[in-house]
Amino acid sequence: MKIAIATDHGGFKLKESLAKFLKNQGHNVKDFGVFSDESSDYPIVGYELSKAVGDRRYTRGILICKTGIGMSIVANKVKGVRAALCDRQDVARSSRLHNDANILVLAANIVSEAKAKKLISIWLSTRALGGRHKRRVNQIKRIESVSEER
Repeated sequence: MKIAIATDHGGFKLKESLAKFLKNQGHNVKDFGVFSDESSDYPIVGYELSKAVGDRRYTRGILICKTGIGMSIVANKVKGVRAALCDRQDVARSSRLHNDANILVLAANIVSEAKAKKLISIWLSTRALGGRHKRRVNQIKRIESVSEER
């Protein structure tokens, strides 16, 4: 799977570990940065990754910051993105089953490396259910289109 990953300085160490983990799992991983733990602005890398996922250049994306909130806000501003901030396995699974989330957001201050790997494994292996859930995802897409017209 083609996966994009990015972080701000607060999640740099976690991102480095997770990128290696994903590559070892056989995924094609694109690192959008940042590339050190020096202070950085999350909206820039969050937007670049989200745009790439929204444009379908990558199948899925993973964003990391200290709380996950900032990255979630940025990601969900981008057309075609359904980003989910997850810190529990059931939430990660549900984000895929019910919402067909294409970006997983992780909080570096909340999830450990081991927990992040479990969340990612569940999130990547879970398929969207379709049915009534697909109908709801389509409603989200229509809302997104109406918002663009304004």
